[in-house]
Amino acid sequence: MFGIGTTLKVGAIVFGLSALLLLLLPGLFLDLLQLDGQSAALQWSMRMIGLTLIALAANMWLVSKSTSERTVTTAAVVMTVVAAGLGLLTLVIPAELGWFTIAYALVGFAFAASYLACLIRLASHHRKGS
Repeated sequence: MFGIGTTLKVGAIVFGLSALLLLLLPGLFLDLLQLDGQSAALQWSMRMIGLTLIALAANMWLVSKSTSERTVTTAAVVMTVVAAGLGLLTLVIPAELGWFTIAYALVGFAFAASYLACLIRLASHHRKGS
């Protein structure tokens, strides 16, 4: 549906890979973000986030296969806000902004922009069709 399904699938893959990294190597992820990669509490938090990302990735993949325009569109609206929020939260990290942090934020903003562009195309199509 105007690229929303594809964006959801790619996002599911990115979140799935991020989840694996968070579950298997949380210290590395924290180090890349310029946070304390040795902190047991932070590593635990990253693993918890990794588990929730698996659920989100699975849901995104399943929604991408939906034939219901309303379901896919609603997911795109939610993911636009979530992706932009992840980008913003990444930039206000309580650590020095390194290359990985900036790249991670840009990925969030890129997904937000992709979802938004898809939603605009869909809205334009509906205006032309009515």
